Amino acid sequence: MDCDVIIVGAGPAGLALARSLADTGLDIVVVERQPLAAIADPCFDGREIALTHGSADILTRLGAWDLIPEDEISPLRAARVLNGGSPFALDFDASGEEPLGWLVPNHRIRAALFDAIDGQDGLRLVTGAEVVRVQTSRAMAEVELGDGSQLRARLLVGADSRLSGIRGLLGISAEVNRLGRSMMVCRVRHPIPHHGIATEWFDHHQTMAMLPLGEGMSSAVLTLPSADIERLAALGDAELGAELTMRYSERLGPMEVAGPRVAYPLVTTWSWHFAATRAALIGDAAVGMHPVTAHGFNLGLRGADLLARLVRAAARRGRDPGATPLLRAYERRHRGASWPLYAGTNLLVRLYTEETMPARAMRHAGLRLGAKLPFVRPGIRRVLMAR
Repeated sequence: MDCDVIIVGAGPAGLALARSLADTGLDIVVVERQPLAAIADPCFDGREIALTHGSADILTRLGAWDLIPEDEISPLRAARVLNGGSPFALDFDASGEEPLGWLVPNHRIRAALFDAIDGQDGLRLVTGAEVVRVQTSRAMAEVELGDGSQLRARLLVGADSRLSGIRGLLGISAEVNRLGRSMMVCRVRHPIPHHGIATEWFDHHQTMAMLPLGEGMSSAVLTLPSADIERLAALGDAELGAELTMRYSERLGPMEVAGPRVAYPLVTTWSWHFAATRAALIGDAAVGMHPVTAHGFNLGLRGADLLARLVRAAARRGRDPGATPLLRAYERRHRGASWPLYAGTNLLVRLYTEETMPARAMRHAGLRLGAKLPFVRPGIRRVLMAR
């Protein structure tokens, strides 16, 4: 099959890009390894995505925001950062009546994006298919699927996760950091209200976040060495609830497990190039962030939106959507926006997970300094609430 754009990966970034290119007259093919049912009705995976105002605006433009059930959208009123046993907290609150952002289950966002592309003119979805070969030239990009069929396009986009197979087939190297730690997420009920405040607690030998959902409900996110997470994930609900209550020092009272627990090994990735001849990487295929600062999903949407804007502009002028100058512009702008967040997050993780006395002293001093400097909290608030 010949087309204009091939998108490999029907995750949020890939579907957002496909939807963003509606009404351009471009012929688009989305290739996904999973079966159609898994994309159309994704299972609950435990992850609650902290969406910024900018991301909510993108989803609204794509027609996906209104497809998310209203009772699954939880406003984030404020955020708090704690360090060890210190009573001091670095607080971030919203300015005005609008929240800092919103917490939405990952599977609801994926389902809404799929529903948004359903029936889109010029879009074909190829599911249960794996790309086994990629070849690019100045004229075209060509991919071969596992069944021997071939697709040719003017632009190939890899959106197939942080361990991207397309990235490897394109010959693009990446920094891959397997951190030896895992994150376990599960919903819990608790008697003490959360007041819409998300908490990130860098305690000794563990990191624990509590993300506010509905009344009396939060998502507990616990990060530990992978072997410890495996042990905790095997506990019964009552035992796990007691463990989480103890680890959170009963701040929200006794916790009761209210859903399945899911564990994810932590891996961060940085692709050394976000574009190549007739090809681009978006989402986690370009940069896979540590989840501690909740930047990854929002950064992936921004990258897909940036590439879509450039491709749409080219289509309006009747120009090549896979032209080298366009891809260089995408790479330059997206890398420029991504690198400070990626490097800064990794630095933060190293500082707040090391258990040496100098590191403990530095992180406590860092929180104190952040509270006193006049530009820190307003600056972070502007990033979260920017449109």
